[in-house]
Amino acid sequence: MAEPAEHRPAEEEEAAAAGEDEDTGAQVAPIVKLEEVAVTTGEEDEDALLDMKAKLYRFDKEGNQWKERGTGTVKLLKHKDTAKVRLVMRQAKTLKICANHLVVATTKMQEHAGSDKSCVWHALDFADGELKEEMFAIRFGSVENCKKFKDTVEEIAEQQGKSEEKENDEVSTAASDLAQKLTVAEPSKEENAEKEEAPASDDKKDAKE
Repeated sequence: MAEPAEHRPAEEEEAAAAGEDEDTGAQVAPIVKLEEVAVTTGEEDEDALLDMKAKLYRFDKEGNQWKERGTGTVKLLKHKDTAKVRLVMRQAKTLKICANHLVVATTKMQEHAGSDKSCVWHALDFADGELKEEMFAIRFGSVENCKKFKDTVEEIAEQQGKSEEKENDEVSTAASDLAQKLTVAEPSKEENAEKEEAPASDDKKDAKE
């Protein structure tokens, strides 16, 4: 009959415990080797002008109501080469893009009725993989953050408007210069007369000879 555990000698219990914890030195190789993968966000060539936490809503025209797009971080990103600025917002947990559009000269922020922590605007958005006219509303945790967001977007829109005017002026000037170079001046009456007289003089010279 097996001896009850409470009656076993202390030495046997210590030996059993030591056997359980003993390191055999065996190494188990992983079944699957995972390699480090570089993750790109598409923001590598852009500088962040603004980075804030907020909650975004999209107006559903069919249902005639606001629908939540997600809570996360909204960024204003300026491209290092083109100087174009886009608004990007990702959901906090999934990192899914819920807003992605350029800030252009016509972008205008308006305060949302009944809330000084929210503002509304229209945009041609590309978050769903195709350009769509959307109306967004965004809500911040404080009045100060909402004001900073609104002022920053309006400042960028104004700068974009000036840049577009400058580009249009440069294009117009270049087109005007090109038109002048391509324009062929009509010969004057005196030049035509000289050209007509020249053959006659040659004929008289030939006759004398």
